[in-house]
Amino acid sequence: MMSEGFDPPTIKSYIQSLEESLNSFKPRTIKEKNTLGIAKQHLKEIKRQARRMEAKINILEEELKVLEESKEK
Repeated sequence: MMSEGFDPPTIKSYIQSLEESLNSFKPRTIKEKNTLGIAKQHLKEIKRQARRMEAKINILEEELKVLEESKEK
């Protein structure tokens, strides 16, 4: 039906959207500038952790595939 061919958003797309939103803010006070800076640092760490998780998931999926293949034999 209408949901055919719909790919749900990935974590990368959510991060990219959030990064674009943060970059569009123009802080007016020092407090806002500091808060925005902290948010950007947190987002950078989230991106790093997401990359690590994706790499780990890929490794685990490969290991699972090998285990399933050996189980079939």
